[in-house]
Amino acid sequence: MSVGHDATILRLRLAAAAVAGVLLLSGCFNAGGDTAEATGDDRISVAMLLPPRSGLTPFSDDAFKLSRWSTAETLVTLDADGIAQPALATAFTLLDDPRTWRFEIRSGVTFHDGIPLTVASVVAALTAATKASPKPRILDGVELTVRPDPAAADKAVLVTTRETDPLLPQRLSSPQLSIRSTAAYGADGAVNPVGHGTGPFKLVSSNTTTAKLDRYDGYWGGPAKAAGIDVSFVPDATARAAALRTGTADVAEAVPVSQAGLLDADKVFEVPMPRTNTLYLNTKKGPFADPAVRAAARQAINREPIVDTVYEGRADIAAGLLGPALPWAAEARLERQNTAAKKVNGTPIVLATFTDRAELPEVAVQLQQQLEAAGFKVRQEVREYAQIEADALAGRFDAFVLSRATVLDSGDPVAYMYSDFSCEGSFNIAQLCDPAIDAALSTAATTTAGPRRQAAVMQAEKLILESDAAIPLLHERVIQGESGAFTGVERDSRERTLITARTAPA
Repeated sequence: MSVGHDATILRLRLAAAAVAGVLLLSGCFNAGGDTAEATGDDRISVAMLLPPRSGLTPFSDDAFKLSRWSTAETLVTLDADGIAQPALATAFTLLDDPRTWRFEIRSGVTFHDGIPLTVASVVAALTAATKASPKPRILDGVELTVRPDPAAADKAVLVTTRETDPLLPQRLSSPQLSIRSTAAYGADGAVNPVGHGTGPFKLVSSNTTTAKLDRYDGYWGGPAKAAGIDVSFVPDATARAAALRTGTADVAEAVPVSQAGLLDADKVFEVPMPRTNTLYLNTKKGPFADPAVRAAARQAINREPIVDTVYEGRADIAAGLLGPALPWAAEARLERQNTAAKKVNGTPIVLATFTDRAELPEVAVQLQQQLEAAGFKVRQEVREYAQIEADALAGRFDAFVLSRATVLDSGDPVAYMYSDFSCEGSFNIAQLCDPAIDAALSTAATTTAGPRRQAAVMQAEKLILESDAAIPLLHERVIQGESGAFTGVERDSRERTLITARTAPA
């Protein structure tokens, strides 16, 4: 197949959809040039990527929508370095029992239904999460219990895990563990998100196409500056860009690269994502079982033209596995000792990727040209992800191009590294098994969050990169469109916040 030709056709089709997108959106937003005025009463209009998948239950990925609308809150939040900070909990400490953490609950907080936040409501909310089926993914492999602190039963809770978990506060920052009024939880395990949060905006209604939120004047942090949020779910990326361009949205999520150039430059904001586009090499069998041949592939790769052509300059050249979405990574990165490369001459390899991310087939074309210039003979396999994942995990390709999230809900990269590069990793496309790497990952996993854990993570990254099992190419960005009618719209690489109490009419 001609991968570059297919990708070009895809972009042309998306561009042609722009007109249809405008027509589609006319039924979703109020018409008018300045949407802060068009919707009236200082309300902000948002075009979001995906509709709710699970009825906005907080135990699913829909929780991130509720978080981005500031209608639900957690005990703690994460700062830019992934360190837990107070939110509904004002303080948290690890007790003498290293499996138990104490969280002091903020006073003066009310839910949107008027009920005060109490220790009992925190216990009920977190206990419901542990009993949910399926569990929130942040609790995969984690067993915890929550109870009032007997020394201060009306002020604090104790959270105990079966195993020592130095990342427990970070876990409790996940939007999937937001705290809601006890009235939100039904006897059948269902959770009603409407009217039961604590944030500055109260969810009034939602369906598969729209959601409406009003300002909650009783918010403990002070009333929001915007009167409310009007959300439309617009899966078509070109249509979202068209909504911003025509003035029918104040904010548009995930504007495609192909459309960003059609918008005024002052309406386009690029947000670094914790996602790395990486070339994985099969270390177990085939040509890349030889470290010197892997080194030859590493030396052949030129990242700059990939970023400039495929991503039109809207990505960051990778120096390691972790990119600018983790600000501490660059400063903590360690110098590596690279394996010497072997000269190759006609060495055949199979390079695979998938079509679900439109850029990856184009990346594969660029990589093929670079590898062939270095002496490899490259054959491509490109399929839909669902049809290629099993073969990739089974090690049936010599090389695989993948866009991979590098941090999960805890804001920490250790789980990603363990999954992709440990002997027992469940997503080990490189088929890598190195006791030294496993030991480094084990050290990182058992170290408390902060500078020491970050240093341990970077030691593991150093060893992984020295193996040449993974050649990081670039770090992706998400493009967020803003009309300028409102200030204080968050540009969050973790995609947890978007509209907050500080978002205000310009």
